[in-house]
Amino acid sequence: MTKRTGQIERSTLETQITVSLNLDGSGAGERSTGVGFFDHMLDQLARHGLFDLNVAASGDLHIDAHHTVEDVGISIGQAFAQALPDKRGLVRYGHAFCPLDEALSRVVVDLSGRPGLYFRADFPVERVGEFDTELVAEFWQGFVNHAGVTLHMDALAGDNAHHMAETLFKAAGRALRMACARDTGLSEDALPSTKGAL
Repeated sequence: MTKRTGQIERSTLETQITVSLNLDGSGAGERSTGVGFFDHMLDQLARHGLFDLNVAASGDLHIDAHHTVEDVGISIGQAFAQALPDKRGLVRYGHAFCPLDEALSRVVVDLSGRPGLYFRADFPVERVGEFDTELVAEFWQGFVNHAGVTLHMDALAGDNAHHMAETLFKAAGRALRMACARDTGLSEDALPSTKGAL
């Protein structure tokens, strides 16, 4: 079986990031971005996706976390695209509902080759600790733009912004895990598309 891995180094005037990704892992790895809540969300993505994910990032946190979070999303998206150079033999679609106490989120993904984020979450507060809740969408926008996936994310219920964000990352991990799985009904070289290309 071909290893489905990606390795990205990204360096700008705002951030320096290294990412390694193994889609056929166990959720292992270290996530260190300097933004504690964001590291917690990346842990959820990796553990529920069963992706081995290592992220080391340093950024201009003296300004805020925006550039770091967005650029980590870009880098993980690039690693994801590198790990899946073609989609032959894959399920292609994935979906998951994840609850956490009063919060409930649904995520649906298509490994379409077409970047698209459709994000619907009405967070009750603007910040969780020092983390701006609007950065949840920024991370996923960076990811889909560079992974080339269509992603629908809906926070269906919730009063606690921490819980809501966490269910979105957990559900995304599980939906991506489903979409990346081998489709036992397809031959290994078959594309899950009537167009013959993704």
